[in-house]
Amino acid sequence: MDNTARATLIFEARELLADMENALLELETQGGSSELINAAFRAAHTIKGSAGLFELELITSFTQILENVLERCRSGQLKVDPDFVSLLLQCCDYLAALVDAIERQTEHDDPNPELRAQLLERLGILAPQSRGLTTLARGKSPESTAAAGHWHLSLRFDPQAMQKGLDPLALVEHLRELGTIIYLQTRTDLIPPADQLDPERCYLAFELGLSTSVAGATLERAFELSRDYCEVRMLPPQSRVADYIQVIQGMPDSRRRVGELLVASGALTQEQLQDALDSQAAASREPPPRLGEVLVREQLVAAPVIAAALKKQQSCDERRVVDQRLVKVDAQKLDQLIDLVGELVIASEGARVTVGRARVPEMMEAMSRLGQIVEYVRDRALDMRMVPIGEVFQRFPRVVRDVAKELGKDIQLQISGAETELDKSMVDKLADPLLHIVRNAIDHGIEPVSERVAAGKRAQGRLRLHAFHESACIVIEIADDGRGLRREKILAKAIERGLVAADAELTDAQVHELLFMPGFSTAEVVTNLSGRGVGMDVVKRSVEELRGEIEIATRPGQGTRLRIRLPLTLAIIDGFQVAVEDTVYVIPLESVVECVAMSGASDDSHNLFSLRGEPLPYIRLREIFDAAPFDGARESLVVVSHGEQRVGLVVDRLIGDTQAVIKPLGSIFRGTRAVSSSTILGDGSVALILDVPTLVGRAAGAVSAGASARA
Repeated sequence: MDNTARATLIFEARELLADMENALLELETQGGSSELINAAFRAAHTIKGSAGLFELELITSFTQILENVLERCRSGQLKVDPDFVSLLLQCCDYLAALVDAIERQTEHDDPNPELRAQLLERLGILAPQSRGLTTLARGKSPESTAAAGHWHLSLRFDPQAMQKGLDPLALVEHLRELGTIIYLQTRTDLIPPADQLDPERCYLAFELGLSTSVAGATLERAFELSRDYCEVRMLPPQSRVADYIQVIQGMPDSRRRVGELLVASGALTQEQLQDALDSQAAASREPPPRLGEVLVREQLVAAPVIAAALKKQQSCDERRVVDQRLVKVDAQKLDQLIDLVGELVIASEGARVTVGRARVPEMMEAMSRLGQIVEYVRDRALDMRMVPIGEVFQRFPRVVRDVAKELGKDIQLQISGAETELDKSMVDKLADPLLHIVRNAIDHGIEPVSERVAAGKRAQGRLRLHAFHESACIVIEIADDGRGLRREKILAKAIERGLVAADAELTDAQVHELLFMPGFSTAEVVTNLSGRGVGMDVVKRSVEELRGEIEIATRPGQGTRLRIRLPLTLAIIDGFQVAVEDTVYVIPLESVVECVAMSGASDDSHNLFSLRGEPLPYIRLREIFDAAPFDGARESLVVVSHGEQRVGLVVDRLIGDTQAVIKPLGSIFRGTRAVSSSTILGDGSVALILDVPTLVGRAAGAVSAGASARA
């Protein structure tokens, strides 16, 4: 298997497993929905087919047995209950481990033989015939007898069938002993080109009709010795129309004509199709009748089966159009493209500075047009790296289910805003922090059922994941309706550990910050989920590495909400350049509200500026970066916002907007709170990008401290 095929197989298998897991979780809450069972079946079937192309026996053999169990579930022979869903979810986990083994290129080594044996044993109890590959039609019992008409049998032989001693023709002759073969069609679509033929492999497949009076169980036993190397589908006479439709619906998506779909499903033989095509060609009317009309008129195929084939053909065409619009790109190549676009932006800024100095009108006009194109290319390139946050959210229904079950709690997960997009690199780094928060909410936040009922709450707890855009940032909220944070307990634990003085007076926000201290935990008992003091400090560090921030709001007895605010991208931003002395700083443009001149409306003693009659806290960048006292004629004030807060940043002069390619700071600047990163300007110099959330908090805090001191 080459690397490209391996990567494609892994990507598609993981997507299918995610779809299967989601279907099973919904199945547990909605009951035996046939649509959800079919979705899980299709996912398992597709995984088996893809693995079969590369002879991945560990996957194909396991998914075949899993298919048989799901088939019995589809037919109503198995009851859907939490234990059944739990078993299938464990099967998903095991298949995921097999896919991980493919990524490690150890696909022929079972990662967990003990688990496989346990799962196969439990699946075997649910589907006693699962060691073979026999699948009965939906809704029919093995003991059912044939009514009017005949059985339709689809026989698919394993490529190694003849090497293992199975004679396909001998099997057909055995069927003659049980009844009359009405028709027999040999499928040729599995035969490869002549130069690829392997004389030792079996490429045969049969579609045949058998008229017999024997019971279904007797007919099934005819394949008892061939089950390991022959896949058999048996369509009983009394449900031919419904089962032909089911076969058509279950076919893989590929471009086929209606006649080909009908033949492949067994509803029509090749000879019957050819006769119908001849009748269609011989028709005297213009335009000639459609094939479906001919087949229905001559009573070869029922009208509902024709309709199912037409619908399948239409869905395949639509899928093909969508597939043509999508091109899978390796993430590393996309990152390389973003890096090159960043260099293009820097070069464009340098050219703009040079042209501005030359002051040649024609060059300035051409440069303006080039700048617009570069900006468009930048935006489109960044859009390519934007993905829905739902890629992270989709992991949590399973987490909530398993953790709640382990703790004996009843919890409903609500997800909204899953379509909200952010940078792919950030999505990959958000999974673990969100997992910590969700598990903490289930363990510490939401009470057991008895406690909730005693408190007058609904028995089922509620956990909500919500994402939305706000001021060119993405905000992720994790909220629960549990007991809320207990300030006294947090403070007592902090005093006990010597983190704060016993007589310290802390605000709620300062108390909540204690939760992010390394090793801090209020859990009284160490469990698999909590109590070790590891988690929330990691969450905060991970969020800050993404240039984000996290805040907590809580109401005792009503719940807690954690809000994570992140920039949309870590690559390229629109910036606004300001200067203090000869040093240039860049403010993210989405944070800039307006610029005004400093005047007599400012109160330096209280760091307040009267902006249209409203007090605005401000802070001087000169003081932040220890620059010399200002000796110019007039300072400027840049009004910036973060969330609902607004403050002013006082600078020496305003320069203008720019495209800033974000460059990480070295370890020497890691403790600097006023800047978040750096960029390269058009003249080749380096400018620091300001950390607006930190500056807003610092300015607002200075005003609050001054007010407290005056009080």
